[in-house]
Amino acid sequence: MSDTAPHRSHALALLPDKGVPNLLFLLFHGAGADATQMRPLAHALRGQYPQAAVLALTGPQPYDLVPGGGSGLQWYSLEGADDENHARRVAEALPDFIALVRAWTEHFELPWQQVALGGFSQGAVMALEAVQAELQLAGRVMAFGGAYATLPEHAPQEVTVHLLHGQQDGVLPYQDQVQAAKRLVALGADVTADVLPEIGHELHPELIERALQQLRTFVPARIWRAALQAAEEQGLQAPPQ
Repeated sequence: MSDTAPHRSHALALLPDKGVPNLLFLLFHGAGADATQMRPLAHALRGQYPQAAVLALTGPQPYDLVPGGGSGLQWYSLEGADDENHARRVAEALPDFIALVRAWTEHFELPWQQVALGGFSQGAVMALEAVQAELQLAGRVMAFGGAYATLPEHAPQEVTVHLLHGQQDGVLPYQDQVQAAKRLVALGADVTADVLPEIGHELHPELIERALQQLRTFVPARIWRAALQAAEEQGLQAPPQ
């Protein structure tokens, strides 16, 4: 593990009690909040993966939708944001966001396949768009109450995407994520989509538990394809699907 950590503050860092991490979870809060918003997810991940490094990171800008910014932070500006300029603002913020993920991955000296991104709201937007824009950045994405800045036009290569949303979300409607999930499936992506009733725009415990369940149980299609190919090459019976 590198001695020098990337230059970006984090409010929460959970590391293994012994030994070096074998997984890295990087968590990104929503606009107007800070890294402490991701604490429930961080502790849940630590409970399931005690040998993982779990870091909740802080956005680079003061929140600009309240006078003076308050104490909240953001990953990109929302002042004057609309359907016309939102995707451009996300795209402009992506290089620094991707560099941050790369820096922490290098710090822990882990392969990108063992890195997972978890985001809520604006943090989820950034995580989803980052793996669309950058190859071999992370192996998994957990997007809570988020949305794509633009509907995906290609499947992120070797990335499993977990979309988690509340049906009562009045900020980012769940229908947009259902549409994105259908598009990703059509493109051949590995994706799960969970929409839970009576949950609004929040990092709800039920959404966190569903994310942990998907991490434990979902087998990417590429793993099945590799197993089938290996079985065929060895003349063995293919595993059940």
